[in-house]
Amino acid sequence: MTSEIAFFGEPEAGSPRPFSLATRAGGLVFVSGQSAPHDPANGIVRGGTPGEQVRQALGYIASILAEAGSSLDRVVQMTMLITDPSDYAACNAEYVKHFPNGLPARHTARFGVPTEARVAFSCIALAGEGSAS
Repeated sequence: MTSEIAFFGEPEAGSPRPFSLATRAGGLVFVSGQSAPHDPANGIVRGGTPGEQVRQALGYIASILAEAGSSLDRVVQMTMLITDPSDYAACNAEYVKHFPNGLPARHTARFGVPTEARVAFSCIALAGEGSAS
């Protein structure tokens, strides 16, 4: 028995991004690591503080989840990647605001990528709308 896999935000041909933004399979949505959007040419500037970057990154994750048929309320596991451990408390202060119905399981690790992002997230959520309870 094979299960269907749906792909969301697949890269365009020739894109340097070799992954989809999310996939849905087996009743779950898997969102690839995402930081706050940054496209100064189009007036999109990544937040200057860790809290602003968390807010913008989770907003972007929420939009990806919505496209894949889920929501932040359906997240069961989150990975938070930070570049500077001294940002941990500020990131957490904003992070908890986005999960008023309960905090998903979470893994936090330091990361380094060729970007100025201070925080990024990936997650696994239940597919479908509504409360996860």
